[in-house]
Amino acid sequence: MQAPAQLLKSAAKVAVLTGAGVSAESGIPTFRSNGGYWQQHRFEDLATPQAFARDPKFVWTWYEERRRAIAQARPNAGHYALAEMEKAKISLTLITQNVDGLHDLAGSKNLIKLHGDIWTVRCMKCGRERVERAELNELPPRCECGGMLRPGVVWFGEALPEAALDKATAAVRAADVLIVAGTSAQVYPAAGLIPLARAAIEINPEETAFSDEVAFSIRGSSAEILPLLLVAAR
Repeated sequence: MQAPAQLLKSAAKVAVLTGAGVSAESGIPTFRSNGGYWQQHRFEDLATPQAFARDPKFVWTWYEERRRAIAQARPNAGHYALAEMEKAKISLTLITQNVDGLHDLAGSKNLIKLHGDIWTVRCMKCGRERVERAELNELPPRCECGGMLRPGVVWFGEALPEAALDKATAAVRAADVLIVAGTSAQVYPAAGLIPLARAAIEINPEETAFSDEVAFSIRGSSAEILPLLLVAAR
């Protein structure tokens, strides 16, 4: 732990990329786990523009169940460690693939949400967005303009928001070190950020496609390792 901690301690600028594994210990299953959200249905039936066009009520029913489950979850030690790291570092940018909002609840401020936010809804008619944490009684929900609202997340087959991806790319390129936590590194273009880093520290219970390419690969959960890394780097 001392070597990666020293790398982090000496870094003036830090970027962090988090994936579903960071939230798994808060009770939110990863999409690729045996108990994941895709277990009962194919993702083509739930999280694509085509699925929504075909049956928006079905898609929204599933998303509303997800929203209710996520609302019961709380940030874990990994989330809080990253928030504390942000306070300690002059420049830290947190890039997340997660849509659950747990980084926000933990106190992270400098956030780039590559895949959107499940608590945001967007009108398909006027384009207006708003945060909606209350339970949605009408499915599919409607905007004040009468247009249908959709979840403010990036679906399979959709491009990531260009501004968010550009900002994330710039943050990784400018950082002295990139922490990669809780991601399988299989989902692109997010995984494509990793090779751009000057040096990277990977935290994951299992080996990934980038484990041999990073400076340090630490086996363990983010909730276990991130707090230890934070303490060791102080």
